[in-house]
Amino acid sequence: MSPMITSILILSLATGTIITMASFHWLLAWMGLELNTLAILPIISKSHHPRATEASTKYFLTQAAASALILFSSVMNAQATGQWGILQLEDPLAQTLLTMALAMKLGLAPAHFWLPEVLQGTSFKTGLIIITWQKLAPMALLLLTWNQASMLTLTMMGSLSVIVGGLGGLNQTQLRKIIAFSSIAHLGWMATIITKSNKLALLNLTMYILISTPMMLSLIFSSTKTTQDLTTSAPSPILAPLTMMTLLSLGGLPPLSGFMPKWLTLEELLAQNMAPLATVLAMSTLLSLFFYLRLSYSLSVAMSPSPTKISSKWRLKPNTSTLLLSTTLPPSILTLPLTPLMKP
Repeated sequence: MSPMITSILILSLATGTIITMASFHWLLAWMGLELNTLAILPIISKSHHPRATEASTKYFLTQAAASALILFSSVMNAQATGQWGILQLEDPLAQTLLTMALAMKLGLAPAHFWLPEVLQGTSFKTGLIIITWQKLAPMALLLLTWNQASMLTLTMMGSLSVIVGGLGGLNQTQLRKIIAFSSIAHLGWMATIITKSNKLALLNLTMYILISTPMMLSLIFSSTKTTQDLTTSAPSPILAPLTMMTLLSLGGLPPLSGFMPKWLTLEELLAQNMAPLATVLAMSTLLSLFFYLRLSYSLSVAMSPSPTKISSKWRLKPNTSTLLLSTTLPPSILTLPLTPLMKP
């Protein structure tokens, strides 16, 4: 793919997300989502591999169905109320349909089956775009309609996503599928708390992007694709321990940064007398923490000295990319002391 076409596609991605986030009319929001979807499809299938073509087809069908459902719910709301504004979502059936459509776009359970398959068929760079940038537009619509969305639907889908994300990643050896199920679990936390506190949902999204981006970059730079790759050799003497702490932070292990949004979310749920829901989320996130501990153990095994190794062949030599990644990793693991400032 030529640099000009790549630049146009990336610009279209940014434009579609910005249109959706800045719109107050359902048709404009739908146009932004469609532009976003059409721009990512050539990026997914640019390798011309059958797996990439399959991934782009699955992504297109899922996102097209979700966009059609968004358009259908907005038409229903306009027919019932005479309003096309995003903030005037008053019809109960339209609220439920919109919530389900946005959940399908994000990858919430039970509409999550496309996300692991799409990530497995793409490269790590494209996967990074899918799990970070592509979540901004649907989450912006959820944040705009958080007080009008179906609370029961979001809570049930969010709690189910945390459970499915934890269980689905247990028996995986492909890192992209593990990251996909981790994304499903984190999206479940956001969906569960968004109707109770939209600020905490935004904090969850921000911390997830802040932590997952350097983790994906470290896997890209070290050319690591499976759990076996982690055990054979560590990425580099500087990058390996930072990657390990980032994995544990993504799993929510205290005192790392990933524990902060989970801590505040559980505190908010307990303050609103939702102890059973908080217990389900807390117990389910231990499953995600388990497979991140397993990945971290694999990295520690690769870093440990072995008498059978004559020389250590690092996958990534210290260079500008390593220095850049090493400077972006610490903020994703050292922001827990800022927790008192984050309370809504």
